[in-house]
This record gives sequence, C-alpha cells and structure tokens, in this order.
Amino acid sequence: MKRIGLTLLTAFVGGAMALGTYKLVEKKYADNMSIDEKQQVYFANNKMSSAITSSAGEVDFTQAAAAVTPAVVYIRTTYTSTAQNSQQDAMQRMFGDMFGQGGQQGPSAPQMASGSGVIISPDGYIVTNNHVVAKADKIDITLNDHRQFKAKVIGTDPNTDLALIKIEGTNLPIVKLGNSDDARVGEWVLAVGNPFNLTSTVTAGIVSAKGRGLKLIGREEDQDEDNGNPFGGRMRRQQQAAPKLNKGIESFIQTDAAINPGNSGGALVNTKGELIGINSAIASHTGVYEGYGFAIPINLAKKVLNDIQKFGAVKRGYVGVNFQELDPDAAELLHIKTTVGLYVNDIVEGSGAEQAGIKKGDIISKVEGQTVYESSDLQERVGRLQPGDKIHLTVLREGAEKNFTVTLKGETVVAKAAAVTKSAAELYNRLGASFVPLTAQQKAKFHVNSGVLVTQVRNGGMFDEFEVRVGSVVTKVNQQAVNSIGDIDKAITNTKNGIVTISGYDPDGGVFNSQFQVAQ
Repeated sequence: MKRIGLTLLTAFVGGAMALGTYKLVEKKYADNMSIDEKQQVYFANNKMSSAITSSAGEVDFTQAAAAVTPAVVYIRTTYTSTAQNSQQDAMQRMFGDMFGQGGQQGPSAPQMASGSGVIISPDGYIVTNNHVVAKADKIDITLNDHRQFKAKVIGTDPNTDLALIKIEGTNLPIVKLGNSDDARVGEWVLAVGNPFNLTSTVTAGIVSAKGRGLKLIGREEDQDEDNGNPFGGRMRRQQQAAPKLNKGIESFIQTDAAINPGNSGGALVNTKGELIGINSAIASHTGVYEGYGFAIPINLAKKVLNDIQKFGAVKRGYVGVNFQELDPDAAELLHIKTTVGLYVNDIVEGSGAEQAGIKKGDIISKVEGQTVYESSDLQERVGRLQPGDKIHLTVLREGAEKNFTVTLKGETVVAKAAAVTKSAAELYNRLGASFVPLTAQQKAKFHVNSGVLVTQVRNGGMFDEFEVRVGSVVTKVNQQAVNSIGDIDKAITNTKNGIVTISGYDPDGGVFNSQFQVAQ
C-alpha cells in the first residue's frame, strides 16, 4: 500500500514539474509568436460559442420585406410660400432637393416635399421624422396599395426629430415594434422607404454601429459644410428647423443599408420584420447614399410617441449637468488622466444633479452600471424617462468612484435655471467655441485668478475668424471676469451694439484683447 502511495506521489510531483516546465517554455516561445500564431493558440483553447445567434433571426429578407412594406407609407407635404421661405428655401438652395425632392414652382406657388412614414397602429397612427412634416400645411399619405389619405399632425419632438401623425382608417397594416437594445452590430437589417419617389423600396445592410451622437439635431450651423463631423463629409437632413437651445437627444443606429432622399422617416427593421429604428439622416458629400445612414432607435421613439399621444407633448426629464465628452485631447487640456466619460463643466441650479450632490469637475463614468463612452450613452437613457424618475450615475471624483441617485427634473426647472435671453444665446453661438473652467494649476501657469479654457473652436465662428486657438485662456468678456459658461452668458448680456470684447492669453502666454462684431 505504501509502495502504491509512493508511486502516486512520484507521478504527481513529476507531472507538476513537467507542467511547470511546459508553462515556462510556453511563455518563452509566446513572446516570439506571431499574431496569427497567438490567435490560433488562443482560439484552440477558447472555443467561441456556437450558440451565438443574431437578434435578426433567419437571414432571409423575403418574409420581413413582405410583412413591413404594406405599412411603410409615402408622405407628400405642401407648404405655403411663407412657411417655405422661413424653413426650406435656404436648405434647398444649399442641397437642391435633398431629402424632399422639392421643386421651385414659382415665386408664390406652394412648395412640395416628400418622405416616408411607418404605420404603428391599426387606427392610423404613423411615426415619421419631425423634419418631414414640420410646418407643413397639407400632408398627403399614400399607402403601398395606393389608397390615399389626408394626415394631421398629432405632435412633434424636434429634440429627437420625431413626429406622430394620424390618418382616419381602420384595420390598417402595421409594423411590429421591436427592441432596439437587442440589435447587434453586424446583424442584417432592412431599410424600407420611398427614395427618389420610388415607392416601397427595400434595401439591405447591416448594423454598422450603435449609439452614434452626431450633434446633428439642434445644430444651427450651415448644414452644407463639413463642420468637423467625424465622416469628413456633410450631414444631410431634410428641412430641419433647428431649435435655438440644443437639447437634441441622439443615439443613432448606424447602418450601411442604402438610405437616400425620400427614405427619411422610413423603417429600419430586422429580418424578423420588427421595427428597430426610424431612418433620419445620412453622411454624404453629395446628398445621396455613400455608405452610412442613421436611424433613431425605436426604444427611444416609443417613449416620445407615447407621450405625444397621451399628453400632446413630450414630458422630458433632465439630469441638470453641462458636460463635455472626454478623449485624450480633452483630458490633456483638462489636466486629468481619465480619457473616458463625461466631464461636468457646470451644474444647473435647482436640478436633480445639484440636489444629488454631483459637482463641477466630476466625471460621469457609468449610467445604471454601464460605462459611459460618449454623450449618447447618457442622453438616450435619460431620454426614455419622465420627470420624477430616478437614474443611477457613477462619477469619478478625485480618483474615486461615487454613486448617486438623481431624480430627474422637468423642463421648467431647467429652463428657469438656464435662462438666458435669446439674443445672448445667439451671441454665444456666434463665438463658435467651447469652454471649461480653469484648474488651479492652469491659473498658476497663466498667473490669473479667473478664466476659462478654450477647448474647441468651430469652423466659421468668431474665434475661428480671429484665430483664437484651442488652449487659449479667456479671462474677461466685456470687461467682466469669467470662470464658467454661466459667467460668459451673463457678460454677453451687457453687449452694446453687438460688440463683444474678449480678453485673455493664447496657449503660448501671449496677451490678446479682441473685439467681435457678433450682431447688429
């Protein structure tokens, strides 16, 4: 018995020594492996699950196309000359017929444009883009079976570019609402709409990305320009009249399914025939499809549409923070190590964020336990909630994580706290720059007691025109010391004759004192 035990012990020790020797040899040779060899070794020992399935179901488009096409409608809108002049003419001069196929009928003739919509209830509720129907006098709907209806606008939400309209009908074909959270990058999707007046057109592609924030909704810049968008081209939309205050909520589903003028407001569906997005924009140098389209996720749209139907308007809650996305460049300017998350520039007085204890300088790193990589990660989650709802945020403060529960406040609280005259907001936008408060180290470097750091200079703004660079420090606006965006807002209200005086230091320490003619 002892001999057997000794034999087993010897075998065990020998095996352990052999395994240890193998590990040492493996590590030695691993350092010299090529990437391909490391890939082969890794996947030989870590089999990928064969159980991974797409939320799109079977890769067969015929049934999905047959199910969805009858419920995607052709929308034709008519505008008076006055409405058209105030909203469309400039856009048409820039893009031609863009998303609307509009045409100049003469100096006083009604203007016409077109788009798409999706029937979502048998009694005639249709979802489309706000920019398809905004300020339209007449909305004509044509179904796939050529039946025609007049539609009325139930409500719109420019902040998500969504609208709910209605036709009078019964037992109408509808598209089943899916779950956009389940959509996976790489899965097949179909875009259904009416591009170039070609009704009932289906195109196929994949989900290219999720959570895209393009800073498109609410932009007042000339949309025919590059404006530094991440695609190096133009963001194209039909007839969008941007609100003065940018409260746009963007978390687009990106797809390479062909989307063209006239698809706006149409359906993005998975191959189960479930609606996962409302097509809204394309990235293009020419105004037609070049590879990327963007759809509003249906989970965000559900909340907006339900509010419009129930309340006549969207009941939106706000955290009450002013923030900027972090990346290596922003982190360097802010003198922080973290390159992921949202840096809190300001807290709205009386907001849920202030009451919860969030402070300027905090970095929002997680929302409901999920890492925040860009603004859309926070904005879409908040956009699904109502005033009074709670949201759980994790922030980094002095290198440590802290958890907060924020009760969202309504529009009136935020509007009151952020009250700035329309002219002041316009003047601020004309500066074309973004700012964050100076840190103590930055104040010491420039030998100042107050100031804000210029973190972005946008093309075409006054800072760009006068070559005020990123990294410059603004210490005074209209002779008033500034430490925050709020201070800039207050100082701008003292502008006389549309002239704003900016004082500060360039990144090299040189003094500048510039006067900008920003308004008449």
